[in-house]
Amino acid sequence: MASFCLYYVVVLLTLWTRTVSVNLDNSTSPNASINLLHHLIPCLDNATYTLSDEVVPEIKLEFSSEHVEHEYIVIFDNYYSSQSRYNYIEAAINKCKVLKWSIVKRDNPASHYPSDFEVLKLTNFENKSWLDLLLDHPAVKHVAPQRKVTRTLKTVHETDLTEDVEPIKGKPCQKECWSQNWRSSRPLKRTSLALSSGFWHATGRHSSRRLLRALPRQITGALQADVLWNLGYSGKGVKVAVFDTGLAENHPHFKKVKERTNWTNEKTLNDGLGHGTFVAGVISSTKECMGFAPDADLYIFRVFTNNQVSYTSWFLDAFNYAILKKINVLNLSIGGPDFMDHPFVDKVWELTANNVIMVSAIGNDGPLYGTLNNPADQMDVIGVGGINFEDSIAKFSSRGMTTWELPGGYGRVKPDIVTYGSAVRGSGLKGGCRTLSGTSVASPVVAGAVTLLASAVIEKGNVLNPASMKQALMASARRLPAANIFEQGMGKLDLVRAHQILSNYKPQASLSPSYIDFTECPYMWPYCSQPIYHGGMPAVVNVTILNGMGVSGRIIDKPVWHPYTPQNGNFIEVAISYSPLLWPWSGYLAVSVTVSKDAAGWGGIAQGRITLTVESPPQNGEDTPRQSHLKLPIKVKIIPTPPRSRRILWDQYHNLRYPPGYFPRDNLRMKNDPLDWNGDHIHTNFKDMYLHLCNSGFFVEVLGKPFTCFDAKQYGTLLIADAEEEYFPEEITKLRRDVENGLSVMVFADWYNVSVMKKVKFYDENTRQWWMPDTGGSNIPALNDLLAPLGMAFGDSVYEGMFSIGDHQTHFASGTAIAKFPSGGLIIGRSLKNQGHEVLTGETKTQDDVPILGLYRQSPASGHVVLYGDSNCIDSSHLQKECFWLLEMLLQYTSFGNLPIDLSEEPVISLPPIDQLPERMDSNHLHRYSKVLDSHLGEPKPRPLPACPHLAWAKAEPLNISAPSNLFQHQKLLSVVDVGPMVLKRPEVLPHRGAAQGVDDWDLPPGMNHSNQLDNSNAYPLIAFFSTVLVLVFFFVHVHKRKTRPKRRKGPRLKRFTRLQERFHGKVPSV
Repeated sequence: MASFCLYYVVVLLTLWTRTVSVNLDNSTSPNASINLLHHLIPCLDNATYTLSDEVVPEIKLEFSSEHVEHEYIVIFDNYYSSQSRYNYIEAAINKCKVLKWSIVKRDNPASHYPSDFEVLKLTNFENKSWLDLLLDHPAVKHVAPQRKVTRTLKTVHETDLTEDVEPIKGKPCQKECWSQNWRSSRPLKRTSLALSSGFWHATGRHSSRRLLRALPRQITGALQADVLWNLGYSGKGVKVAVFDTGLAENHPHFKKVKERTNWTNEKTLNDGLGHGTFVAGVISSTKECMGFAPDADLYIFRVFTNNQVSYTSWFLDAFNYAILKKINVLNLSIGGPDFMDHPFVDKVWELTANNVIMVSAIGNDGPLYGTLNNPADQMDVIGVGGINFEDSIAKFSSRGMTTWELPGGYGRVKPDIVTYGSAVRGSGLKGGCRTLSGTSVASPVVAGAVTLLASAVIEKGNVLNPASMKQALMASARRLPAANIFEQGMGKLDLVRAHQILSNYKPQASLSPSYIDFTECPYMWPYCSQPIYHGGMPAVVNVTILNGMGVSGRIIDKPVWHPYTPQNGNFIEVAISYSPLLWPWSGYLAVSVTVSKDAAGWGGIAQGRITLTVESPPQNGEDTPRQSHLKLPIKVKIIPTPPRSRRILWDQYHNLRYPPGYFPRDNLRMKNDPLDWNGDHIHTNFKDMYLHLCNSGFFVEVLGKPFTCFDAKQYGTLLIADAEEEYFPEEITKLRRDVENGLSVMVFADWYNVSVMKKVKFYDENTRQWWMPDTGGSNIPALNDLLAPLGMAFGDSVYEGMFSIGDHQTHFASGTAIAKFPSGGLIIGRSLKNQGHEVLTGETKTQDDVPILGLYRQSPASGHVVLYGDSNCIDSSHLQKECFWLLEMLLQYTSFGNLPIDLSEEPVISLPPIDQLPERMDSNHLHRYSKVLDSHLGEPKPRPLPACPHLAWAKAEPLNISAPSNLFQHQKLLSVVDVGPMVLKRPEVLPHRGAAQGVDDWDLPPGMNHSNQLDNSNAYPLIAFFSTVLVLVFFFVHVHKRKTRPKRRKGPRLKRFTRLQERFHGKVPSV
């Protein structure tokens, strides 16, 4: 009977393990793990693996921008024949003095069909009036530059990828080094997003050794694709497009390649690099390293050459052809920072509006925040981030928020979901398998899963669209416990749950995120990082509306705010703005939350909810419009208003970034990454500084409007860092008055020198011309205008070097010096290298007593003013040596009037007389991107000061009911109930070897047989339940018998024990 019980326990454990575990191979000893690993990963081409402490190099993709003379993309308002397009252009620009123009020939499959754009090449023209003439033509919608990018491979060791890097040492950069064209590792246009095959990617946590989960042999096994395969779904009937580097004609892994097209200027369809083959294999390989949808119809679009070059026009033609071919799923393992590339962005919208489900990688620029790539940052695209097989966010995976909405608003949540993107196996160039890492790996994992899911519901007609698929993926995702919403989105891909939800789906709208909880950390970071209080700047949450009811829709009436009366909802005030039109498939709902005056001295939790109704036109013969009624719960933590000295106001309004203008990085040494594109927000590249201030007891608020629009009496310090924008005259006047009345100001500037700016000219693919920076790292002339009433100014020399204050050390990276300061102020100088002199002459020159820090207070009633010449030490973009300790010292001075001992003991230096302050560069184009300058002819002048934006607070309709105690529940779509266990059905078509004619043959991975029998894996929970009941009944009966049987004498029990010992161990000697 004991063996019977043991048997059932083993059975139960086996069933339970098989039911709930991921199919990962584990071993019990280090040697066994290594031996098993060698069997698991055989014959991987172009891959290196190790279990030792040796550093494994990563292969990083870098990108360079090259000049293409005078090519422009002319976008039309409709699709026209080639002759009509030619006639329209000819009629427009022949009025201009253009000596020669031509249409760039596009020899690709789309050239035989009507198109909505043309590539125009201009030469020998006298002026740019042709552009205005083109735009005036009624058939021309937009004119944008042609773009080109070159992709290169570079081996980077792990030590080169760390965040904290010591300052660059060694020989100084020579003159010719500075005059070369800058090349960007963060591309100016669409670029592939792959790392390469290290054995394991760093998780971002340092440890010498730790136990790793074994790598799965099949990525499909890790995500349980076999569950859907055994239900008869394998991608059949779904058209999936791969935009990459092509695919060989007779590659052994693919059986259903419907079409290969070449959109490049090379005369080949084959993949010369291997990246396109790998991506296609993850989606649709039929053997060895299995793809998710082996029976899908595969369409290969070769949009990169073997030299890794691509153009925007190639993508536009290929996108048009994908629409023509009625592609269902499109994978785009590329990206770039330019969300203002209008032809590309508009075409992506057109694709999704035509029911193409686009999956795209969010980028490999992590762990820095604000590094999302386009088009993954668009609402209608499924943006995918990467994790490793420990379920940790991969270090390379880009983080949110989106930066489209800055500086006035707040970014949206991205990525949408995450999945495995580190050490994933896929098809090799000529066969076999290899591993790659990067979000360009995670993207085809999701694209393959989407294709597989689509094959399960494709017969349901209107169920499948970009919004419904995205809703199912996000609603079923598994949340990772240690990651926040801007790292993981809705969580980790769960293929089986997504199928359950999609199978029961009814068209509806939904919200992402589905609730707002300022008390839930770490998931709701940064919303949960700081409580709200009366008088503070409103906290803004940008919610995405997904509309699965139709490609277009709208919010009818107005959203309604319902405070929960029992949960202090009356202490919350809410303002709501939203998209007037939801297209394609999506829109936004911006929620601004603040605290009412009644709660100025109150602390606690307050809750409420917003309700809204989304409506779309009727579909498929329906008589009435479709409607969805949505609820958005809100929960916030309120505290009494902090004292003025603890409140810091961050100036976001005067920060500018790429796109659209060329605003350079603040560190001239970072020549491989010249663009300032992370938004300069406290939740993006200034995140580490923000966290330090929060941990130090300060409260940081964001100002997204002019200085004339805030009450200075509420704040202790106004913090201005890396400002590129100009200032309204009214702002200058108000700031002087605010300082006199007690507001402290702290300015972190950056380099500015007109000669250096001309030296680092940059060819920008957005405008097809060479650009000079319109500012330096900061707009020093504008800052000097702001500081002039205080008697302060910065100079135009550029310095760098290490220095110490007290026991602390930091790095001054491409900063500027103080040129003018009031007498009686404290000025601190250090010996630094003149980097500007090095840039211009190639010679190294050191200068003593460079004035880098100034502290001043005009009177006991006035505020304190601090100037520091460099912001790199508080900016995480290229942080070499942080100076948060210095920031905290300075805040002690500005907020509390305490001059730290380390600063008070510094020797005071005096400033030499200065003849001329830095001037603005002639013919700069800052007015094109400025919110302050007017772009009329002649000298740019400030615009009229805009009115301060005032939020329209929603009228409250209180609810006298209790709010839900826990807002985190899996996002359940409105019409989907608990789906429970998956219902098995006999598969209509189950691919297998030797199938009947018409059924494609493909190879299952080892260990899976080719059978038409039903998969019993989903019956395991039922078997386990009955087995458990049986075991419990057995134990109950056994215990009951023992209690009812008569007691035995002690002697016989001892004798029985002795006999048992003799039976198993031989006779036991008696004593």
